[in-house]
Amino acid sequence: MKTKTITTIVLAACAGVLTARDITFISTSDSHYRHPDHKRGHHNHLTRASVEEMNRIHTLDWPSGLGGGKISKPRGVVMPGDLIDDGDHADGDRNLTAEQFRLFEADFGLDGTDGLLGYPVFEGFGNHDGPPEGTEKQGFSVQREIKRRNQARLKKGLISNISENGLHYSWDWDDVHFVQLNIYPADQQREGVPYSPVWHAPQGALAFLKQDLATKVGDSGRPVVLAAHCGFDTNWWTAADWEEFHKAVEPYRVILYLFGHTGTGTGAWAPAGSSRKLTWINDGQTNKGFFVIRITDDRLLAAYRIKTGISSERSEDGRHIHHWNGNWDWKFPVNQPLAAPVPKG
Repeated sequence: MKTKTITTIVLAACAGVLTARDITFISTSDSHYRHPDHKRGHHNHLTRASVEEMNRIHTLDWPSGLGGGKISKPRGVVMPGDLIDDGDHADGDRNLTAEQFRLFEADFGLDGTDGLLGYPVFEGFGNHDGPPEGTEKQGFSVQREIKRRNQARLKKGLISNISENGLHYSWDWDDVHFVQLNIYPADQQREGVPYSPVWHAPQGALAFLKQDLATKVGDSGRPVVLAAHCGFDTNWWTAADWEEFHKAVEPYRVILYLFGHTGTGTGAWAPAGSSRKLTWINDGQTNKGFFVIRITDDRLLAAYRIKTGISSERSEDGRHIHHWNGNWDWKFPVNQPLAAPVPKG
């Protein structure tokens, strides 16, 4: 055994915290940017405050229940959809969708150098972000922008694989494989779902996932993290879709499924008859907070950084006005072993 390897093992044993894998990142969704004079008001200022907290999160400590100690600088921010609130809207010559998306870009940027956020962002589209490119009515397509941004990510080396339609993509942080699947991991809307099949088309996400995992992960046993807008708590995709998705990923070591859309929380899910539950995090609305997540050799740790002291009132013209006292807290702690590798054969 080489001296360097021996030294590393000894240091790890003595410190009790050194691991070969130690990845910290952030997950948030449902930023729902609105133009400032939106008829229902907006919470853009609260979302921007969350981005500012993301930027300084590495100066804070983990909650004591998660071991304490300084939080490492995050590798990036995973965003599972609903970036803006009005995905295909205009007011005369004013394109409101474009205005909202530019607000998202100003705060989140792309690679950690071109916006307020100090880390790369890996976003997907949700049900509020508008229909597929070419079907929009007002001349601005969020999905077109995501495709453009994906090509920029590829050129910068931030991601390594993109679907043929330019929407779904994957990347690696150390040996952990991440896949962004946009609205939900199916190929097309199942018959009987009571929502617009145009706006909510998954556009081959499951087929991409199968191809990506086969070629990028194979039988390596590497950990996998998946992100999509919808989770196992909504009929935007059906129980039959969930089972088909689970069957596709069951041969792989999926350690976490990230989603938004419905709220905030943590849990695990598997269809009846399967013992391989998928740990999930419903990462909440960005105006309220965000999850900080850490993956080590053998554990998954996470907690929700949440604003406290938010209040709201309604103005005379019907707009919601949100106030905040500036306080933060932690909620929804996760401290569990990583999902075990899938037995071979």
